[in-house]
Amino acid sequence: MFTPAAWLALGLAASSKLAAAQQAGSFAQVGNTQVSAMMMFLGNEEKVYILDKTEGNAAQIDGHPAWGAAWDVNTHSAQVMEVLTNSFCASGMHLPNGSYATFGGNNAIGPLGSTGNVGAGAYDSTYGDYDGRKSIRILNPCTSADDMSSAQCQWFDNATVLSMQKLRWYSAAEALGDGSIALIGGFVSGGYINRNYPNTDPEYEGGAAEPTYEFFPSKGPATVMNFMITTSGLNSYAHTYLMPSGNMLIQANISTVLWNPETNVETPLPNMPGGVARVYPASGAVAMLPLTPANNYTPTVIFCGGSDMPDEYWGDYNYPNYNTWTYPASKDCQRLTPEPTDGSSPVYVSDDDMLEGRTMGQFIILPDGTLLVINGGENGTAGYAQATGQTPSYSLMPYGESLASGPVGTPAIYNPNLPAGSRWSNAGLSNTNIARLYHSSALIMPDATVMIAGSNPNVDVNLTTIFPTTYTAEIFYPPYFSASKRPTFSGAPQTLSYGGSSFDLTVPSGVYSGSSNAAAANTTVVLLRGGFTTHAMNMGQRYLQLNNTYTVNSNDSITLHVAQVPPNPNIFTPGPALMFVVINGIPSNGTMVIVGNGQVGVQPTQAATVLPVSAQNPSGSSSGSGSSSSTNSASGSSHTGAIVGAVIGAIAVIGILGALFGIFVARRRRAASRQHPAAAYAMKATGDGYGSGASRGRATDDRVRHSDSSAFVPLQQDNSSTSWNASNTSLHSPYRDTYGREGADYDPYNSDGAVQHSSGQRL
Repeated sequence: MFTPAAWLALGLAASSKLAAAQQAGSFAQVGNTQVSAMMMFLGNEEKVYILDKTEGNAAQIDGHPAWGAAWDVNTHSAQVMEVLTNSFCASGMHLPNGSYATFGGNNAIGPLGSTGNVGAGAYDSTYGDYDGRKSIRILNPCTSADDMSSAQCQWFDNATVLSMQKLRWYSAAEALGDGSIALIGGFVSGGYINRNYPNTDPEYEGGAAEPTYEFFPSKGPATVMNFMITTSGLNSYAHTYLMPSGNMLIQANISTVLWNPETNVETPLPNMPGGVARVYPASGAVAMLPLTPANNYTPTVIFCGGSDMPDEYWGDYNYPNYNTWTYPASKDCQRLTPEPTDGSSPVYVSDDDMLEGRTMGQFIILPDGTLLVINGGENGTAGYAQATGQTPSYSLMPYGESLASGPVGTPAIYNPNLPAGSRWSNAGLSNTNIARLYHSSALIMPDATVMIAGSNPNVDVNLTTIFPTTYTAEIFYPPYFSASKRPTFSGAPQTLSYGGSSFDLTVPSGVYSGSSNAAAANTTVVLLRGGFTTHAMNMGQRYLQLNNTYTVNSNDSITLHVAQVPPNPNIFTPGPALMFVVINGIPSNGTMVIVGNGQVGVQPTQAATVLPVSAQNPSGSSSGSGSSSSTNSASGSSHTGAIVGAVIGAIAVIGILGALFGIFVARRRRAASRQHPAAAYAMKATGDGYGSGASRGRATDDRVRHSDSSAFVPLQQDNSSTSWNASNTSLHSPYRDTYGREGADYDPYNSDGAVQHSSGQRL
């Protein structure tokens, strides 16, 4: 919870805030994102790209509100970008050449969430947005050296040219080893959870649910996935992780499967212990733990927080049946290794509880191999509404439209390598005074800080409600910023291959603390992909430690001999990543590299190279003074890592749509002049336009949802004195907004009982 002592004085000058933020464990407010950051991804070392839902942002572009922006990492300023379709609750993923794609969204909307006024939601003439539910948007990241206004640097967003087969909102997206992307499930249009109640049609929900999967680029017709039926209700933004075998871990509701994308065969795994839901809107923090030679690149996924609300509390498309903001979020954590290499069966293993319960908490993997959890609330769920089954009137909603309360302002760090019972800590970590609830986002940055932005549990822009539309970005400085020195390195290649010849990196003397021999022995090289962040998730986030040995030179510089990526693209799919060198737990700046050949298709692989034996300097000296390690850094013993698995089956090379070929041309990423290192496990040697008919546009409230967005209804508020802050609001003194109006589309509804599937699923 936020405390008054945690407040940063809002009147401080930006330079003062930035200076204060450089203290380890602190936050700094760094600028205005222009659009609320519902979605973010790091395009290169200079630009973060931001997407919002279509709404009435003050920032304008081409005569209508903007809902896209490019954030400059160096200047902390945002430049709005044109996005044509409504990207509300889209999914997203990297492409092999470093571009990014986003998928789906919602129908066109106008002010206060009204359905687009042209073609039944096809377009809205006030906000200027098109229906985004089938959209595939492609962006080729650019830098300030490029013409940011050129078509090459703008979103390609034209569903008449490039689109999915199905309407998808809240779909999952996961990259495969050939660089293609699996798109799974989703709503057809807006709602709280993906079901009617009673749930008599768990497959299609009367046309409101989409139970199929498809691929981008296409590999054939969209096909029904049985898992989307058995998890009906709580299967939005399913958690997906590609495994070394080519199978995919999928978790939703309380069920877990391994799914074969080639055959559509599902292998059931154990249910989530305790009946804790982790997917939206329970929104637990979920991440794959670092892949290292020490763990033989065997994936383990950690699930923390979310909600164990009973089935009848969840309600339906309209809203929850329960006053969710009074229901404590879970603090439970579970680990799962879906493909054990010792012949055992997969099983959930209870891990240390979080320090507090969180819904909408988000895991950010740090370069030192620890995991930061940030954002979220202690009570309730994601989503927003103007009523519940227990609160029939918006005027009685205590936190505006928010279905969560108790913002958690203090982050925590999870160290997967510490003994059980000691893995969580928030020692030395400051609080933020900005509530980061629904539609918040967070992302690792090239300088190893974490950017936090967004929060908007509102149907349209609302600056005066208790949890308002938020445009202020923050930077969080992890504990390793306490180091007096940070490593630098040179020699990073622009591209990495799957197996093949090793490469050398050079770390100069004087950029690390302690003796050169000790520093070299505790140096690692890691690839870190921050992913596409939205809704407390980072789609595609993954950490891979490369195998390395070292030579300590007579001048105390260190030459790192580094292996290529393990020769199995399923372990780390082709595309962009930051390379860090970490010494004694202190990371360098990251350098952007491309893994793979930059194309969609079977990735070339070669055998892993045997690295030279590590060599110390007999007269190695101390190269500096100061802290030699970060308190929370991960550590591990030297280990010779065998490469797990081989490339799974040949996948036909897939051609990209001709009209977009220029966007997909593999381009070499500019290497940044900034360099910084990373450490976790010491190593040793081993053997635009739409059709001319388009103009620059509320749904029914029947109990069965038929592809509308009436769960998101108009709101009016105009009293700034009711805005939330850490000093005048608490869970025990609920906020009541008397300036809003009750949503006309909401019908008070009380469940008379839960429908329970024989498998135990919440339906």
